[in-house]
Amino acid sequence: MTPILAAALALFVVVTLVWIVSVFKKDVSIVDPCWAPLFLVVIATASTVAGWTVSNVFLTCLVGLWAIRLGLHLTIRGWGEPEDFRYQAFRRRFGPQRYWWFSYVQVFLLQGALAFVISAPLQVAALSRRDGLSAFDLAGAVVFAIGFYFEARADWELTRFKANPGNKGKLLTTGLWARSRHPNYFGNALLWWGLWICVLDEPWGGATVFAPALMTFLLLRVSGVSLLERHMKAKPGYEDYMRETPAFLPKL
Repeated sequence: MTPILAAALALFVVVTLVWIVSVFKKDVSIVDPCWAPLFLVVIATASTVAGWTVSNVFLTCLVGLWAIRLGLHLTIRGWGEPEDFRYQAFRRRFGPQRYWWFSYVQVFLLQGALAFVISAPLQVAALSRRDGLSAFDLAGAVVFAIGFYFEARADWELTRFKANPGNKGKLLTTGLWARSRHPNYFGNALLWWGLWICVLDEPWGGATVFAPALMTFLLLRVSGVSLLERHMKAKPGYEDYMRETPAFLPKL
């Protein structure tokens, strides 16, 4: 079996197992903490089949750092909480007898397919035969580190803000949130551009530019910024916040 086919099969097995758990729990939200670890599944599986080298170990460590942190953060944040309102709406729309099957395609298989496409730079890295790090690896790691900092710091600031009962109903407009309305999404996008830079000296590495571009598009237009903006506009003071703070790219 080829490394890429093995990674695709591993993705299919993992999303199917998570879906089965969601059916018993009646909670599709458990897919969210599993999103980032799916990428670790891809590069670890493909690298194991292809053979480990310095370059793919290096990228696996970067992906693992991001995936484990984000997965744990989302798990802790959602622990004991009801199913996300988006999935509740679909459940009411399709009915409990149909949604458990529909969710398999609409949520789990779709996320598995997206993870496979977006992980294209990681698949290239897994096939690398280089037993050393290049200037692109180091440059990409710097960009990744900046993105990781933005995402992790923004999540920490928001968690601390929400933990204070006195902030109920208020907006977080300090720290990184004073520079961007969605600094966590900016960091997520940036770290993916860093992972892409790491494979620029690999055959076909540059051609995988669609992967970070797609991730950025999803964060901006589909599941991230645009979705939250529609929800947040109703909050008092948010329009003023919008006028003063950019949505994505942080102001200096």
